[in-house]
Amino acid sequence: MVLARGLGTRMRAVDSCAVLSDAQQRAADTGHKAMMPIHGRPFLDYVLSAIADAGIDRAAIVVAPDHDMLKRYYGANGRGSRVRVSFVVQPKAIGTADAVRVAESWAAGEPFLAMNADNLYPVAALTDLAALDEPGLSGFDADDLVRTSNIPPARIASFAFVETDDAGYLKSIVEKPAPSSPSYPSLVSMNVWRFDSRIFDACASVPPSARGEFELPEAVALAVARGMRFRVMPAQGPVLDLSRRADAADVERRLAGVPPRP
Repeated sequence: MVLARGLGTRMRAVDSCAVLSDAQQRAADTGHKAMMPIHGRPFLDYVLSAIADAGIDRAAIVVAPDHDMLKRYYGANGRGSRVRVSFVVQPKAIGTADAVRVAESWAAGEPFLAMNADNLYPVAALTDLAALDEPGLSGFDADDLVRTSNIPPARIASFAFVETDDAGYLKSIVEKPAPSSPSYPSLVSMNVWRFDSRIFDACASVPPSARGEFELPEAVALAVARGMRFRVMPAQGPVLDLSRRADAADVERRLAGVPPRP
């Protein structure tokens, strides 16, 4: 389940220092991060290619009602020879928990992975999650993310951080920690999960956050409070983040010579 419904507010923000091609500029102006051209291919092709490399052959892309660009590319153009792509419409961009909730019928009672469309995750992390026989999430080492990814320390400090118990299960998760925090946490969530059907009840009943959105980490925290256990799988980068215009040049550099095979 690839969450691609966001409004792309950060991507649409003007950045005079960002170096973009004309095609990348058009994608940035519309906020379509998943369709940002990287070496002539949408970034989403690289995401789906990693999913396929992890042994997964079916993906739902959660999209806005107006998703003609994605539908034309992955439908009429016959893309996705290794991954069968479906589209699930989230009527309003009211948070990631709601994005997961609207895809309940697509999941059809089966366990599934859920992830962002603007992050390219290591195949090893996806493979580890897919191999679990219980809910879980990747817990990325923050120091390693700084060394290996295109994510600066200040941005990592704003990500959700996780705390585990002695058995390696999720104890707590804090979404968007206070900006006054002096340093980033040692273990962070990059919003890649393995869920089963129990998550849908939590997504449907989680209250809105202070931002007025239904947040997936808060739905997970609610599920934990109700007794659901999440195995935290240690993970290392790189994770490539394409959430801002300035990210495009470095992502393109890092993916040079890496043709996607979705």
